[in-house]
Amino acid sequence: MAIKRYLIVNADDFGQSSGINRGIIQSFENGIVTSSSLMVRWPAAVEAANYSRGQPELSVGLHVDFGEWAFRDRSWVRLYEVVPTEDMRTAAAEVSRQLAEFRNLIGREPTHIDSHQHVHRSEPIRSVLVEVAKNLRIPLRDLSPEVHYCGDFYGQTENGESLLNNISVAVLTKILANLPAGFTELGCHPAEETDLDTMYGAERVRELSVLCDDQVRQAIRQMDIELCSFDNVARLGL
Repeated sequence: MAIKRYLIVNADDFGQSSGINRGIIQSFENGIVTSSSLMVRWPAAVEAANYSRGQPELSVGLHVDFGEWAFRDRSWVRLYEVVPTEDMRTAAAEVSRQLAEFRNLIGREPTHIDSHQHVHRSEPIRSVLVEVAKNLRIPLRDLSPEVHYCGDFYGQTENGESLLNNISVAVLTKILANLPAGFTELGCHPAEETDLDTMYGAERVRELSVLCDDQVRQAIRQMDIELCSFDNVARLGL
């Protein structure tokens, strides 16, 4: 018998700007988003947290933020750096600080952990977050076997070239059709407007439109995929 397919649609960068907050909220209330990852260092994190505390069905994880890079003029440039990432003690201290701020803002533990621009895929942040996730008994993106991560719903190449055609109902429906059995986290980055300095701007607005398109929800029903959040993973004890 086929194993059920469960889909967590997780919106990254919650709290980074008001435009992103509004996009995530709309995608949750009117679309298929079921989860978010909070960036606690930004001023808009307060409004994101205030909203989240009143929405128990929206799971909220920690989006660890060590900085951001952008591809401009044929090279990668650093937009900002929180702390150097080469030293494990420095990285661990910053993760602890952001985790404490998350608890202060949300009033509970994160339901999952990931990182801005996937910096936890490399050491030493990888080892730091593996340990944190283990202690909290929550999934860590890409590194927890109970939840498969899918980052295919994205509108740029690795070098920042726009792939707006990749953000469409047809493409997302194809992604959904190929989901494996069990739990899958589908990453997304919706925003109502581009109101911050980032290489991923207009694509966010396009994502919002697709995530709220009723054709996508209909496809999910027809494929017998169950929308859920990271709280469902915890309840099953996985």
